[in-house]
Amino acid sequence: MPPSSERRAALLLLGLAVGGQAVRTWIARPGVPPGDVRILPGSDTGLSAHRDSAAHADRPLGPKERIDLDRAAASEIARLPRIGLPLAKVIVADRDARGPFGSLAQLDRVAGIGPGLLGLIAEHVSFSGPVTAAAPAAGAAPVDINTATAAELERLPLIGPGLAARIVTHRERHGPFAAVADLVQVPGIGPATLARLQDRVTAGR
Repeated sequence: MPPSSERRAALLLLGLAVGGQAVRTWIARPGVPPGDVRILPGSDTGLSAHRDSAAHADRPLGPKERIDLDRAAASEIARLPRIGLPLAKVIVADRDARGPFGSLAQLDRVAGIGPGLLGLIAEHVSFSGPVTAAAPAAGAAPVDINTATAAELERLPLIGPGLAARIVTHRERHGPFAAVADLVQVPGIGPATLARLQDRVTAGR
């Protein structure tokens, strides 16, 4: 390479080095070591919100505190015993799709919730919405709890898929119900639910 070409190449490299240093100096504040990361004022808002949300979700329920399952957000519902955020989101999705629950028995329609969990959260929940089960058509024949399918039982007030399946399972294991009142033998059915069903079902044999 001719001497003039070498000089031009050296000058070009020197110019690039000086330009690069100038750019770095312009971007970085004087006195800040290379690689030092600074968070700009106000840029930690999202982090703070996430931190506050996590702290709220971890906060245990007070002795008399109740969660309104007809209104509460998933993050609030997740504070209930054995209700994690995934199941809380399922509860909210069911409520959005099918309307408020209105009672603990109607909460049983949510997949993943059974009698054990209902009993565990009973004292920690409340319901501000009306029960959404549709009333039977005028003159409709009572549903025979000894022959009805799970799908037919689901049409009854306060009977969700889980409870309907348990009625059928109880019938298969123990034989036909002798009377409507025997429904209380099924986990998840109490006096209040039985009272709502009394005029809508029969126990034929």
